[in-house]
Amino acid sequence: MTDGDLVVVNCGTPREKFWGVLLSLTAAGVTLRCVPVESFEDYLRQFAGSGPALLGAVTVFLPAHRIERVELDETAGAAEGLGERFRRVAGRDPREALLGRIPSPPAHEM
Repeated sequence: MTDGDLVVVNCGTPREKFWGVLLSLTAAGVTLRCVPVESFEDYLRQFAGSGPALLGAVTVFLPAHRIERVELDETAGAAEGLGERFRRVAGRDPREALLGRIPSPPAHEM
C-alpha cells in the first residue's frame, strides 16, 4: 500500500471502520482523509446529487494499537469496491471528492 491509495481501515476499541485515502502508514499508525463506512451511502448520495451536502471527509490519525486491519479498496470478482461504486454512481473520482480542500495547518509564531 502506498500513500494515495483508497483503503478501508478496521479499528477496535471502539469498533469503527473508515473508508478513505491513505495519507500515511507508519509504525505509529495510519493517517487518512476519510468518512466512516456507516456514512458511505449518505456521502455518496450527496455527490450523486440526490441528497443534501451534510457530510464531509475528515483527516484522522488512527494509532497502531487501535488498527485491526488495513485493506486496499478494490473490486474483487462480483464484489464492487467502494471507490468503484462511488465513481459509477457519483461520476466523480473518489480521491478528488475525499481530498477536496484540506485545511492548512496554522502557522506557528516563533
